[in-house]
Amino acid sequence: MSAAVHAGSCLCGSVRYRVEGGFDRVTHCHCSMCRKSHGAAFATYATVSASQLSIEDDAGRLAWYRSSPTAERGFCTGCGASLFWRDETKEPGLVAFSLGTVDTPLGGIEIRDIFVEYRADWHTVGNASEQEAYAT
Repeated sequence: MSAAVHAGSCLCGSVRYRVEGGFDRVTHCHCSMCRKSHGAAFATYATVSASQLSIEDDAGRLAWYRSSPTAERGFCTGCGASLFWRDETKEPGLVAFSLGTVDTPLGGIEIRDIFVEYRADWHTVGNASEQEAYAT
């Protein structure tokens, strides 16, 4: 991945963000919390260093929901868009952003499926060689 700058926003545009530089990893997460948070078969996140991410929230609509004892999810209180995920205990200094909220072209990126053992029973995960175990 190049050292490009990517921009994203929530559905209503109140919360905007910029990411500078490459991504640590990109995943389709099939865990039940991500599925419920996104209302979909999986959530697609790119993980970066927190120093690469800048957030603009002039309306004060970004809120954080603690979804487990160590992780929290950032969302817009205006439109409900799921934007960010972080776990300062297991992954200090990293933050993940929802690729569905990116407004700029990403080009070809490698995406891994994680937590496939928790996938929705109505969804088939693609190529088994692209799946990866992820320790909790």
